Amino acid sequence: MSTVSAASVEAAHVPQSTEEKKPLKPCCACPDTKKVRDACIIEKGAENCSELIEAHKDCMRALGFKI
Repeated sequence: MSTVSAASVEAAHVPQSTEEKKPLKPCCACPDTKKVRDACIIEKGAENCSELIEAHKDCMRALGFKI
């Protein structure tokens, strides 16, 4: 039985390592802050959305992007 458990643990671990190898693309990072920021820019213009723009930049930086 321990062999089956070990195989299950290894099988469960493989997808995680596969996901770790795929780097997060900037276009897919921080979708919540990006959506709100983009909507604000479209409706009010970038000059009126500085707080939302900075919040999105902070989120991107927290994920390791150099902005």
